[in-house]
Amino acid sequence: MSKKLAIVTGASGGIGKSITLRLLKMGYAVTGISRSIKEEDFNNDDFNAIQTDLSNEKETLKLCENLKRTSVHILVHCAGFGRFEPHEELSPQTITDMTFLNLTSPMLLTNVLLRSLKNNDGYLININSIEAIKASKFAGVYSATKAGLKAFGDSLFEETRKSTLSITNINPDMTESSFYDELRFETSKKENEKLLSSDIADAVEHILNMRKGAVISEYTLRSLNFGIAKKKL
Repeated sequence: MSKKLAIVTGASGGIGKSITLRLLKMGYAVTGISRSIKEEDFNNDDFNAIQTDLSNEKETLKLCENLKRTSVHILVHCAGFGRFEPHEELSPQTITDMTFLNLTSPMLLTNVLLRSLKNNDGYLININSIEAIKASKFAGVYSATKAGLKAFGDSLFEETRKSTLSITNINPDMTESSFYDELRFETSKKENEKLLSSDIADAVEHILNMRKGAVISEYTLRSLNFGIAKKKL
């Protein structure tokens, strides 16, 4: 009997990698998607890597075409990036890439895989951000994309309630990962002032272990204490 398939975007690092490792541990076959991912990154016979730039429209549409006949049980949208500057300082390309990667590509992938997810009693999980449910300065575009992805998930939840598809929006607070590598700030060094990527993997495992008749439609994780660290320039 073949294993149930999970597809995870942004699987090469951070939250996406932790979720991928957790799903493999739980007995799923996983296809991980990112620009640089390699199968040897996971050294697991149940892992398959697809290298695609999900901020690129042509590459994303080609991937969608290739996935049309895929039977999938879990789809996790984790790929994304953020830039936090005064809005007038953002380049048009940054705005375009952020919007496509964080919002448009998840909608396109869901479009092509939704029927399979519904037929397989599946799970659609959006890794959003705490910025999806609150307003922060210098985060206009990023917050808009994450709030948009949350609204997309909420709407699909209502649309598909006659099926056995479970849809969850996960809204993590600042999580220690490579997300901050190119930013001017990062997570605190204190354990109580940040989330770990494994915390979000715990949330995914919790969602998948719920009785199928119950759905955690929204899952917000925050650090116990507030903390942020500014990088030395």
